[in-house]
Amino acid sequence: MGQAFVYDAVRTPFGRYGGALAGVRPDDLAAFVVGEQVRRAPALDPARVDDVILGNANGAGEENRNVARMAVLLAGLPLSVPGVTVNRLCGSSLDAVVQAARAVETGDADVVVAGGVESMSRAPWVLPKPERAYPAGGAELVSTTLGWRLVNKRMRPDWTVSLGEATERLREKYGVTRERQDEFALRSHRLAHEAWEAGRYDDLVTAYPDADLFRDEPVRPDGTLDKLAALKPSFRTDGGTITAGNASPLTDGASAALIGSESAADFTGLEPLARIAGRASVANEPQYFGYAPVEAVERALAKSGIGWSDVGAVELNEAFAAQSLVCVDAWDVDPEIVNAWGGATALGHPLGASGTRILGTLARRLVAERQRWGVAAICIGVGQGVAVVLENVRAAA
Repeated sequence: MGQAFVYDAVRTPFGRYGGALAGVRPDDLAAFVVGEQVRRAPALDPARVDDVILGNANGAGEENRNVARMAVLLAGLPLSVPGVTVNRLCGSSLDAVVQAARAVETGDADVVVAGGVESMSRAPWVLPKPERAYPAGGAELVSTTLGWRLVNKRMRPDWTVSLGEATERLREKYGVTRERQDEFALRSHRLAHEAWEAGRYDDLVTAYPDADLFRDEPVRPDGTLDKLAALKPSFRTDGGTITAGNASPLTDGASAALIGSESAADFTGLEPLARIAGRASVANEPQYFGYAPVEAVERALAKSGIGWSDVGAVELNEAFAAQSLVCVDAWDVDPEIVNAWGGATALGHPLGASGTRILGTLARRLVAERQRWGVAAICIGVGQGVAVVLENVRAAA
C-alpha cells in the first residue's frame, strides 16, 4: 500500500443564505474550485488528474446529474478526466477525500481533486408524484434546503426529528447550557475575524469571479454575549436553547483539495502539506448524530497509531455549538486547539463543502503552528460521523 498526501486546498468564501453567492449555480461554484485547484499546481498537466470526487448533500437542483463530472466539463478540463459525486450529507466532501486517499493508496490514482459544493440558497422545492392518476386534492411543495423531506412512514418518529430538535435532546443528555453555547459561538466569530485579519485564510480562499465576496459573509466581528442572549430559541419555544446565533448558518460555497501520491510532487510542482494517516466513519442513533464524531475520532487516532497527547490541532465542524461542546467535552483534548481559526458557527456550513473546508484549514494550521498531528471531524445527519487524521510532513521530517 502506498501513502496519500494533501498537496493543497482551496475554497470560495462562504456566502450567507440569499447573500452574495445566491445568484451562482452550484455547478458553477464546483467548476470554479476544481479549476482553481488544478491551476494552483503549477506543473500539473490537467490530463494527469485521475479523478474528480465531489461531495454534495442535496443533489435535487442544479447540481443534479453528477455535479463532479459537470464541474470537470465546465472548468474546461480535458474530457478524459472522470468525475463522481458522493453523498454522506454533511460529511460528503470529507468522505470524498477518504475515497481519493484510498484510490491513491491502492495505486488506482496518482492525483485526485476531492472536494464538495452546496448552494443552500438555490436548493429547490420538490413535489412528489401522486400515488394515483387524477387526484382531486392539492399537493405540498417541500423545501430541500435542509433536513428530512418525503419521509418514509416506516421510519421511527424519533429518528426523523429536525436537526435542531435532535441537538436539543443531545444537549439535554449531556447538560450543555445556553450560556456555554453562546460563549462558544462568540469565540468562533472572534477567532474567525482574527484569522482573517491575520491573513490566515489568504492562501486558502479565492473569491468567485464577479461575486463581490472576498471573506466569509456570516462572520460577525461585532457580536456580544448580550446580543446572543437576546435571540429566541429556533426549535423549542419552551425551554429551548438553540438559536440562530449558536448554530451554523445556512450557507453557499465550494471547496477542494489536491490529494496525491508521494510521486505526485514530481509532476504537480507542489510539495505535500500533510499525510493522510488515518480515517474512520461511524454510525449511531440518528437523533444523536451530533455525538458521532466522538467515536469517529477515537477510531481514526487508533488507526494512525497515536493518541490525544500527540494531537496539536483539531478542526471540528460546528454544526451547532451544543453539539461541538458535547464532542470536545468527551475528548481528552485542550479546547483551545479546537477551531483556533474559527468554525462553522461563524464561517458557515454549506453542507457538501464543509468537509474539505475543515481539512484544508487543518493542513494549513499544522504548518503555521508547527504541529505534527491534527484531526478533522464532522457530524452527519441521520446519525453518522467521519474523521481524518493528518500528519504534517514537515514536522515529521
